[in-house]
Amino acid sequence: MRRRSLLGAAAAALTLTVTAGLALTGCGSPRMAALHANCTTKGLGWKVTVLKKRPHAGHREARLSVVNKGTDPCVFRGFPGFAVHLGKGPQSDARGHGRALPIDLRRGGKVTAGLRYRDCPKGSLLNEPVAVTNDTAVVSAPSDKAGGRAVVARDEKGKRLRMNICADTIWMSAPREAAE
Repeated sequence: MRRRSLLGAAAAALTLTVTAGLALTGCGSPRMAALHANCTTKGLGWKVTVLKKRPHAGHREARLSVVNKGTDPCVFRGFPGFAVHLGKGPQSDARGHGRALPIDLRRGGKVTAGLRYRDCPKGSLLNEPVAVTNDTAVVSAPSDKAGGRAVVARDEKGKRLRMNICADTIWMSAPREAAE
């Protein structure tokens, strides 16, 4: 009888340990990320929001939001691709700044990355060595070679907005998982 109660206590302790371990390494943890495939461009929903310009600022800030629209979790591993083209002419590409950690993105999970670029002063587009103006950006998932997706840039109210970029580089902060 005593042996059965010891086995029952050991089984209960083991169950508690496994349950606590799963709680610590939930779906959003880097440990679980090893179990999922990398995110693909087509399995993600993309949004570019250009934030309100601060007075007397020479730069403009924007936010890239990414949502997992796929049926399964995926791993967002690195900096996404982001470029603004002026037809077949000049373009501005995003360059990651900081360290991008892998994010295990469950279905419906969201990742955001901050963007910062040099804003062209009004009327100076023709005098700038690099001037890219467009309301569409081409985005892609990290390490996804399948090609990009065109996304319309919008202001904070959702209205279509033209980005006037006077540099060949757009600085991107490390992607972070967004809170619900």
